[in-house]
Amino acid sequence: MRAQWMLISTLLFALITAVFAVINVEPVRVNFLFTQADIPLILVILGSTLLGGLIAFLIGLFRQIKLQRKIKQLEKRLNEASSEQALTVTEDAGTRPFLSADTDLEHVEDGNNSSK
Repeated sequence: MRAQWMLISTLLFALITAVFAVINVEPVRVNFLFTQADIPLILVILGSTLLGGLIAFLIGLFRQIKLQRKIKQLEKRLNEASSEQALTVTEDAGTRPFLSADTDLEHVEDGNNSSK
């Protein structure tokens, strides 16, 4: 649902920008660092919009790559911690003395036989 709203809002923005650009076709003077040029305003509007979209896309792509790396790193740490915890639980189970039901019954029966 969110993707649909994003697509609709993007298309609406593109439509508004296109209409605005078509209305403004007279040439304007653009000052670059070392020179000036007379360019139709429609090209300035569309170029600025495309450049802004490209910059936003690249920033989003950079953030997504950064987050994917972080997710992989955290998943690796989680797997290592889970392995260590499983190893610790296995080692603890091997060193703990415990009595089985059979052992308890043997002691009870030995106790009953010795008292007779």
